[in-house]
Amino acid sequence: MDVSIVVVAWNVRNLLEQCIRSVYEQTREVQFEIIYVDNGSEDGSVEMVKKEFPDVRIIENKTNLGFIKASNQGIRVSTGRYVLLLNSDTIILDNAIMKTIHFADEHPEAAVVGCKVLNPDGSLQRSAFQFYSTLNMMFLATGLYKIFCGSSLLGRKSYMSWNFDSVREVDVIAGCFSLVRMSAIEKVGLMDEIFFVYGDDADWCYRFVKAGWKVLFTPSAQIIHYGGQTTKKAANKFSYQLFGSIVIMVRKHYSYVTFFICRVLTALFFLMRVPYWALVGVALKNERERAFGTTSVYLLGCYYALTDWTKLLINKENREEVRDKFNS
Repeated sequence: MDVSIVVVAWNVRNLLEQCIRSVYEQTREVQFEIIYVDNGSEDGSVEMVKKEFPDVRIIENKTNLGFIKASNQGIRVSTGRYVLLLNSDTIILDNAIMKTIHFADEHPEAAVVGCKVLNPDGSLQRSAFQFYSTLNMMFLATGLYKIFCGSSLLGRKSYMSWNFDSVREVDVIAGCFSLVRMSAIEKVGLMDEIFFVYGDDADWCYRFVKAGWKVLFTPSAQIIHYGGQTTKKAANKFSYQLFGSIVIMVRKHYSYVTFFICRVLTALFFLMRVPYWALVGVALKNERERAFGTTSVYLLGCYYALTDWTKLLINKENREEVRDKFNS
């Protein structure tokens, strides 16, 4: 078996069907298996997969365990030389899986390989990132990375000076399409389940690099990624989760001083967006409820970051796991 394709989903039946169908239609010259891990969907996703794709191996969870725990479930039963973590809101283009595998075979030093990711309109979606740094976090918190998005310095977190048109060693490959060498997993271990959603890709890549492996990008393969199809259902809560995951990453791998600064900059991120949404709520009657709701979310996020940062984590059980691990 060349590759075990692990797809995790929760209540995105139509996108899931489109994703799996594209794998079968656009994957040639490699032996593959698809492992679908369902996180307690209630929209008929499991029934659809059983009917439309009888060869897919299905793992059914009664509740939403989060992306990381569910992905690890799939990895544990994988039999391929590689594991491909593939988001359910992606579409495989032009034999992308085979091309990525061939590239990985030519670069045995790579634990993780990513490909070119496109938005549905064909524009580039940046799918590689730098590891955490206080400077990058400051640019994010203050919004400078958006104001001067073309700057190689201010936009360095997302490699803004690079068009993703060449082979390159990077820090982190985004998890929407992440080909991981099984032999590297056997040495470094599975994804850390202390992350419920978000942060897993950065943490895993960080551990691979520390163990002497490389993380590489190739433009030879392309996919489409819709993005945010699950998280948009609760966008405000998931903004908490995003920053909570960043704080976990910093607490786990960096100094306590960096951890403290990260929390302050997280609070600054939320606080700096309060005046805008408050003004929107005052000025636009038809947007008042949404704007004031967002204002409240950001104020509370600022408070959590400075007091009990674990409250940024949206899953209660995960929050307790984090507290136990770090003695918060």
